[in-house]
Amino acid sequence: MTTPVTAPTSPAVTPAAKTSTDALTQLSSNFQTFLSLLTTQLKNQDPLTPLDSNQFTQQLVQMSGVQAQLTGNGLLQQVATNTSNGISTAVGLIGKSVKATSDTADLSGGKAAWTYNLASDATDVKLQVVDSNGKVVHAETPASLKAGDHDFTWDGKDLNGAKLADGTYTLKVTALDGAGKTIATSSFVQGRVTSVEQSNGTTLITVNGSKVSWDKVVSVTEAATTSPATGA
Repeated sequence: MTTPVTAPTSPAVTPAAKTSTDALTQLSSNFQTFLSLLTTQLKNQDPLTPLDSNQFTQQLVQMSGVQAQLTGNGLLQQVATNTSNGISTAVGLIGKSVKATSDTADLSGGKAAWTYNLASDATDVKLQVVDSNGKVVHAETPASLKAGDHDFTWDGKDLNGAKLADGTYTLKVTALDGAGKTIATSSFVQGRVTSVEQSNGTTLITVNGSKVSWDKVVSVTEAATTSPATGA
């Protein structure tokens, strides 16, 4: 049974986060002013009655403590933001089979797999595999030109039959109808989710070795399980 997936919305800046940021900015400004005043006092102090070092040392410690507390509040806010960005939900996908929108897939062990969709029947379809430099390393014409989903597996060999190195490759699909007009296409990766991570604020899931943003998932199903054999 397919489980519906709701894409996350971008979290708004909370009053607590704004207050913490404003407080850090103000504290930084006050700290610099305090150091400037302290330096001026030390330069112009009366040698016969020097300033009490214990007093300004205590003030430095207090300001540092407030700054550390505000920094901790900022880290807690970041944890809350990560949760709202979908990482807590994405963790629930580990072990499940998903289908996610993506035209990139990882070549590993001489195999890279995609699923592409044709919006309508075509009279001409061309599949091209492109490397990270934008170079076409493989091209072919599929046998089926019917509308719907089609699985495509590449053996990792280039146009000359040479085996290419493992890495990330892109599938480009070009489809035309009988009148020569372009048919809409889309590409997907399918497989079991093995890990979840965050990169630059984006929650990524790993599907068949490829990293995909979790909000690109279009369907989720329970991973197939094998029933234990019954012994004599």
